[in-house]
Amino acid sequence: MIQTVVKRDGRVVGFNEEKIRAAIRKAMLQTEKGEDESLLQKITDRITVTGTDQMTVEQIQDRVELELMKSPRKEVAKKYIAYRDQRNIARRAKTRDMFLEIIEAKNNDITRENANMNTDSPAGMMMKFASETTKPFVDDYLLSPEVREAVRGGYLHIHDKDYYPTKSLTCVQHPLDRILKHGFSAGHGESRPAKRIETASIIACISLETAQNEMHGGQAIPAFDFYLAPFVRSSLIEELKRLEEVSGKSLEHLYHKELTDYVKRDISGLEGEERLFAHAVNCTVSRVHQAMEAFIHNMNTIHSRGGNQVVFSSINYGTDTSAEGRCIIRELLNSTYEGVGGGATAIFPIQIWKKKRGVSYLPEDPNYDLYQLACKVTARRFFPNFLNLDATFNQHEKWDASDPERYKYEVATMGCRTRVFENRFGEKTSIGRGNLSFTTINIVRIAIECMVIKDKDERISKFFSKLDEVLDIAAVQLCERFDFQKTALAKQFPLLMSRLWNGGDSLAPEDTIEAVINQGTLGIGFIGLAEALVALTGKHHGECEEAQALGLRIVSHMRSRVNEYCEKYRHNFSVLATPAEGLSGKFTAKDRRSFGIIPGVTDRIFYTNSNHVPVYYHCSPRHKAKVEAPYHELTGGGHIFYVEIDGDATHNPKAISDIVDLMDRYNIGYGSVNHNRNRCMKCGYEDASENLEKCPSCGSSHIDRLQRITGYLVGTTDRWNSAKLAELNDRVIHK
Repeated sequence: MIQTVVKRDGRVVGFNEEKIRAAIRKAMLQTEKGEDESLLQKITDRITVTGTDQMTVEQIQDRVELELMKSPRKEVAKKYIAYRDQRNIARRAKTRDMFLEIIEAKNNDITRENANMNTDSPAGMMMKFASETTKPFVDDYLLSPEVREAVRGGYLHIHDKDYYPTKSLTCVQHPLDRILKHGFSAGHGESRPAKRIETASIIACISLETAQNEMHGGQAIPAFDFYLAPFVRSSLIEELKRLEEVSGKSLEHLYHKELTDYVKRDISGLEGEERLFAHAVNCTVSRVHQAMEAFIHNMNTIHSRGGNQVVFSSINYGTDTSAEGRCIIRELLNSTYEGVGGGATAIFPIQIWKKKRGVSYLPEDPNYDLYQLACKVTARRFFPNFLNLDATFNQHEKWDASDPERYKYEVATMGCRTRVFENRFGEKTSIGRGNLSFTTINIVRIAIECMVIKDKDERISKFFSKLDEVLDIAAVQLCERFDFQKTALAKQFPLLMSRLWNGGDSLAPEDTIEAVINQGTLGIGFIGLAEALVALTGKHHGECEEAQALGLRIVSHMRSRVNEYCEKYRHNFSVLATPAEGLSGKFTAKDRRSFGIIPGVTDRIFYTNSNHVPVYYHCSPRHKAKVEAPYHELTGGGHIFYVEIDGDATHNPKAISDIVDLMDRYNIGYGSVNHNRNRCMKCGYEDASENLEKCPSCGSSHIDRLQRITGYLVGTTDRWNSAKLAELNDRVIHK
């Protein structure tokens, strides 16, 4: 006898025979003879009694069809089958419509969920087909009922849910030195160790691209300058050996001649060995410049993930004070300033300047001149962003200025904000580690549900109670995903688990990755702090000190709970200031349907990113920094501080350094500057003039603004979803 039924979404419910009766009755009423209560009951009883303890909906429907076909009322069976087919078609209609929108290359929120993905290309379409059909599978079969309900209810968003079944991890900071020194195998063929700067540059690209195909998040290099510096010297030695062949003289004593810097010189007045050495240095600098130019070009043209997306790449640099390291930094910045192709701004890699007192920030620091160059480049090309190694929470007790490998103790960041540093299960470092997965909480929805409570203290108390419930579910969900990820075999990630992930090289191909991945992080993010505060207090944290106090209390509470989860579940949990792109409008749309338009809360089609002051709120950079700074220490999983400046920043690099000074003053961890940059989509011409409508170079009227979306640049706003476009239009200058 049937006791329970497994529904299509995987839920198990009690058996209700009335549903069988209702379905048969509908079919009977569509025939000439109409309803036959006796036959209806007879079929229902037979199915109920002869069925197994637990059956699926499909199995029960198959039995109904069979019993009707055996009965005298064959016409009822035909109506039932037709009705069942119609219901199946209706269930598939949503998928059909979605597929047609992808096929027809429509510009909507489905095809523009990720602005870095070209869903108009065949490979992009294929990725989107797979993505949209995989998500329901995850909901139905991989999520526990409690988690599934929280997701459907709009309380949780599981990031990269389409990659959930692959067991892939999110991201990793590449220990590039391991690959450059020892080579690597990417599953098809092998690469030898690098010997010269050009090879090192290419291998860096290949490492990022290959790992991107093994993971679902971004790829970063934590110490680009330190890793590539040795190949400047090896290239210099190569140039000297070439001169030995020409001159017939031994120059071996110059191979390791100490240099304070690699700077091109005019050799017309030089003679002898001095002339030869200067020529070798000049050639080396040219080669380094070309290698950096090639690296940037490759990172903007090499596609990953089936050929539809350039690598979501980042590089950190700025603290190598050696002559060779400084050469890498200088030529990388010079190449970035020049642009790619016809002078266009490079979208990737995201470049991150590591700002450190005594090294790369103050006028007396050895890399201060390069810091000034970095500000100049940012003023024109948006990058580099700035990572504050002097922030109290970004410091490492083992860092020593005299240590040639001090980069191991420098925090590095990735993409739009992901940060991995602290570690309960291994060495505190960013290198060879990354985020495993992350999930975002809709704190706005929780706040809206508490708005009906008139007493403010009671309202806020209820908010924290509900927040705790959702936090607990988020922690469980991340643990469930970890338990799924840990069953992956090392051979599924040939580069990641042989050269990149700490401890991965100790695994045999058939070993699971469980033993090593716990050094990664599980992130619990949040979105819409500003809107949540409006719902709870009537104002957001940028305009009210009381709201700011509550905002800090909320995120501090999240941090405390996350620390508890670390101990309870024995994982590296962290709080993430979520970079909402596709998510920016999803939560809002659900909340609008549930609660309607609420002024200051759901009256825009997007929620404010994480703990940011709303983009539409007029304030000074100093005020914005003062408000947002305290949240950086609380969000160890990642954060970013933005400032929008006006006019042509190209001629005002001091405006950039002023923002970095704010970061230094207010203990901000990571930040970037946005400014106006027009781009002709036909010829690539760029300038910073206001309201440019026609390209002065080719005459095209297809002009777009180059903009930063959630920490990274996007070549055209045509790929932005409606919520992010609305946010872009609402952005105001901070002055």
